[in-house]
Amino acid sequence: MNQIEETSKLCLDFKKISKVAEKCHDVIPCAVQDVDTKEVILIAYVNKKALDKTIETKKAVFWSTSRNELWEKGFSSGNTFSIIEIRVNCEQNSLLYIVKPDNGKICHTKNKEGKARNCFYRRLNLKTGLLENLDP
Repeated sequence: MNQIEETSKLCLDFKKISKVAEKCHDVIPCAVQDVDTKEVILIAYVNKKALDKTIETKKAVFWSTSRNELWEKGFSSGNTFSIIEIRVNCEQNSLLYIVKPDNGKICHTKNKEGKARNCFYRRLNLKTGLLENLDP
């Protein structure tokens, strides 16, 4: 497991957007929301190719900023998302995918029981500044 994914230390990547802009042109952020729980479960990036593929397949497809290629969420893990609705913000510079996780699993990280969890499984303790794992 990647250390950044399990640490209790806050290590935010404030340079992410500038790194994305340098190597991945023509992308916008996309929030992903579970249709049933209303939880925001993922933030990713979408370009025209990814949006077109999402519309065509009705599966959540993004642009992988680390691999510089189309990424169908869950293609290798089986944790795919069916598209219920796509929303656009007022300035048309971000998207919201409202999805149904196809097998109920969301994130590639797992808790101690080996179950996939929501990508937003840690909360910042405002007193200590440490991250608290809500699904250890």
